[in-house]
Amino acid sequence: MRITALHSYPVKGCHRLDHDEAVVESWGLAGDRRWMVVDADGVGITQRDTPRLTQLTARPRPGGLQLSAPGQPGLDLDEPADGPKIDVRVFRNKPSYPARIAESDWISEFLGRDARLAWQSDPTSRPVFEFAEPDRVSFADGYPLLLANAASLDAVNDWLAEGGDDPVPMHRFRPNLVVSGAPAWAEDDWIGHRLRIGDLTYRADKPCDRCRVTTIDQETGQTGRQPLHVLGKHRRFAQGLLFAINLIPDLPAGARGVIRVGDLVLEES
Repeated sequence: MRITALHSYPVKGCHRLDHDEAVVESWGLAGDRRWMVVDADGVGITQRDTPRLTQLTARPRPGGLQLSAPGQPGLDLDEPADGPKIDVRVFRNKPSYPARIAESDWISEFLGRDARLAWQSDPTSRPVFEFAEPDRVSFADGYPLLLANAASLDAVNDWLAEGGDDPVPMHRFRPNLVVSGAPAWAEDDWIGHRLRIGDLTYRADKPCDRCRVTTIDQETGQTGRQPLHVLGKHRRFAQGLLFAINLIPDLPAGARGVIRVGDLVLEES
């Protein structure tokens, strides 16, 4: 079993970046979802309500971020390290966390609504899944990393084919890590265990309950009903409609490691 793909999403909800290798920090891949688009109330804007975010490409650079989108001039902006802090929420009616505000006009014009870019200047400020100690996470929904199994996607696509639907790519599930060489749904049994990937270990903490983002074409922003409908038929559990699992790196705050495509993945006790 090996890593076959690595992805990050520098702005929450934006188009993925593909990597041959990536730095791992305790709160996720370096640069992954340290930025988030927020509304006037500081609540995160995501693909759930704004599929146009699929058309936003963000590339981190030292000390800043480069943005591009169809029909707009590119934008290069610095991390607002000295700007005022505001409280932002990843989800409405959930705890808030401090962030610094950067660009507003560019992102508002792109989305066609009042919006601002928030930067997580202090990645130690947000606990994993809003309650865990001492683990921390970026602006990801709840956990530092999401791992998906290629064979499980094959099973989903077999179910789709049986119903006369087109297959979906792995990008619909927006994973950070993709593994190949394991049987379909082997990841169900990894929960509560550790995985060794390269030189680091990761805690497999929780299966991932899927939402309507999986129905959004990540290249076009068009929305359909699959694969969420077929997951409702075959992967409905008490925790929700499950695909992929959440990982937490075994790293203290401030420490780093490296993960690479091709790294061996081993299950530990």
